[in-house]
Amino acid sequence: MFTGIVEELGEIVRVTETGDDSALVAVRGPLVTSDARHGDSVAVDGVCLTVVDTTEGVFTADVMGETLRRTALGALRPGDRVNLERAMALNGRLGGHLVQGHVDGVAELLDRTPAEKWETVRFRLPPALARYVVEKGSITVDGVSLTVAATGDDWFAVGLIPTTLAATTLGLKRPGDPVNLEVDVLAKYVERLLGDRSAGGAR
Repeated sequence: MFTGIVEELGEIVRVTETGDDSALVAVRGPLVTSDARHGDSVAVDGVCLTVVDTTEGVFTADVMGETLRRTALGALRPGDRVNLERAMALNGRLGGHLVQGHVDGVAELLDRTPAEKWETVRFRLPPALARYVVEKGSITVDGVSLTVAATGDDWFAVGLIPTTLAATTLGLKRPGDPVNLEVDVLAKYVERLLGDRSAGGAR
């Protein structure tokens, strides 16, 4: 489990195809590797990956074909920057919201509207996820916990403060770039529970 508070801007070092539409990804992240061990979880642009090995500030992780197809990780190349976050400790502070690291879909950045101290950024909203996204609700974009500022039929917008612009890849994204989305898991649980009730399930 993660919080959506990015700890470090990492860098893709290499992507090695390992057959069967899978890959071994090496990511430079001195902070997140400072205490990482084999089997630990690290969110890379919001995707929970398992550490295979660490060497001199670089960790490697296996990425299966399903993940490459269903997230924006498949488009990453050496030199690309990525948002990194270690798994949340049970005695830590929940600064963002509960994030699983399980990407629900890929969206496209539509446009950016700068203001004096912050920016409004709009993203295309995949139709299958629209029912989970509400104004003032939580959403994770490339591993960053954000509050939805506005919604439309096929888009949503967030406001990015200077810290978020400087400390995450969202300050670097341009229109047309893909981003990973994870909707609030609580919304999915509520939908399932209400569905069970309407179908005559347990009350």
